Order: sequence, then C-alpha cells, then structure tokens
Amino acid sequence: MSQSLVGSRYELHIAREGAAESKTAHDYLAVYPGDLDEAGEEDIVGYVHSYEVGSTVDGPGIRFVGFLTGCLLRCKFCHNPDTWHKRNGHPVPVSRAMRQIGKYAKVLKVSGGGITLSGGEPMVQRAFAMEIFRRCKQLGLHTCMETAGRLGERFSDEDLQLIDLEILDIKGGDPATFEQVCGHPLQPTLDFARRLAALGRPAWIRFVLVPGLTDGHDNVEKLADIAAGLKNVERVEILRFHQMGRDKWHKLGLEYELEKIEPPAAELTERVRSQFRSRGLTVY
Repeated sequence: MSQSLVGSRYELHIAREGAAESKTAHDYLAVYPGDLDEAGEEDIVGYVHSYEVGSTVDGPGIRFVGFLTGCLLRCKFCHNPDTWHKRNGHPVPVSRAMRQIGKYAKVLKVSGGGITLSGGEPMVQRAFAMEIFRRCKQLGLHTCMETAGRLGERFSDEDLQLIDLEILDIKGGDPATFEQVCGHPLQPTLDFARRLAALGRPAWIRFVLVPGLTDGHDNVEKLADIAAGLKNVERVEILRFHQMGRDKWHKLGLEYELEKIEPPAAELTERVRSQFRSRGLTVY
C-alpha cells in the first residue's frame, strides 16, 4: 500500500473498465469471473481502495485500516459504492502492503490496536486478506475483519483463528428487510455469525439505523434476539445513517433512493439502543 492510497474511506475512486455502471451481484460475477478465485502466486496481489492510519472506530486501540474493493451486496445506504467492483482498486502486492503496515507496527501494539481489513467486502479477496492477517500475526498485531459475512463459507476454521475480532455488519433481523436493504438473503450472514459463536471467535455487531428502512420495531427486535443468542458478541454498535456517500452515487451515475432521508432523531436512536440493551447486550 503506497502513500498514494492514503485517504478517507469517503473519497471517490473513479472506476475502471466500466465498473461505474450499475450492476447486480450476478452481473459483477459475470463480468469478472475470476474475482473470487484463489491466487497461487507467492506474493499475492490484492485490490485496495485506500487505507487510514489512526482510526479508533474500527476495532480496539489505534488501527491501521485497509479498505479493499469488491462487494456482492448492493446496500441502499452504502457510502462506498466505488468499492463494489474489485478491479476499481489499486493492485497492491502483499509484500508492499506489509512494508507499509510494518512502519506503524510498534505504535499499533503499544495502543492495544492493530490491523483492520474493511471494504467493500474483504471476504471477496480471501487469499489476499488471509495472507495479510497471517503476516500481521507474526508481527504480534491484533487482527480484525469488518464484513457482512455473506461469503463466510469460503473461510476455513483455521482461517478464522487468525482473525482476532470480526466486526459483523448485519442489516437487520427480518429476512425481508435484510433483502430489501442489500439484495441478498439473511441466512448466509446468520450461518456465519453462528459459526463464529460456535468457534468462540470474538465479534462486534454493527447495525446501520436508517429511518424508514431499517428502523422497524420488529426488524430491530429480531436482530436483538439474534445478537443475544450469540455468546461471542462483545458489543453492538448502532451506526446512525448519514449522507456522506450521496455525492459518490451521483458522480457514479447511480440511482440513490435515500436522497431525502435525514439522520435518525435522538429519540429513535435511543429506542433502538434500548431494544438491544433489554437483552443484556453492551450497546454503543
């Protein structure tokens, strides 16, 4: 990861090879059939949107956060639609990425922090992500993956032992709402969440609160029940919807359905937090 990749997760990266066109997940795989293949080279090349150093919101301590490109979900509130297509990222060999991470290894360890891979969806680039995690563990760094869990079956139990924390983004507990939000079924995410719990792998759950979309009382109740049933969940984070990604949708020529949605009111946010707290969950 070269210095040219440093930047905010909200910066627009112009797509390549027509990736700015609005495509379904099926179209994505049809256009790029090799995107989910495993790499065989010793120095695996991944596709990276950007990275940030110093984040305190993507896991414990101070984090080095790499935003990888490629995602099958098409969430209506996505603030990084320019990460949907893997080839819209910068090609970065693992060796170069580790040289950059290594510069900060000491301060990351002292702070109780580490490396977080986010996206996009890092599960799309399994081989690259796992090699980064493996080498970071050799450096004694805490490892974290922020994921929607859609492709969890691609990760072995051995892979998951190299990831100290999963930040699991779950769009809701009601299957119909979940599919309305991101165009994919809820079940694969639940299967992955329950597998993490069975393995005893620590997890945080993130829920994006969008008025009129994910705020339904039943949707929240069902997700709170799911979270309470997972004994590995250390905390639940309620992320209030914002419009920081709106300009990206416009510049990419994508239809943005949430144009007039305002951030949730304090009363709504507290109602949702209380629904999770009522199950004995730690809520932020």
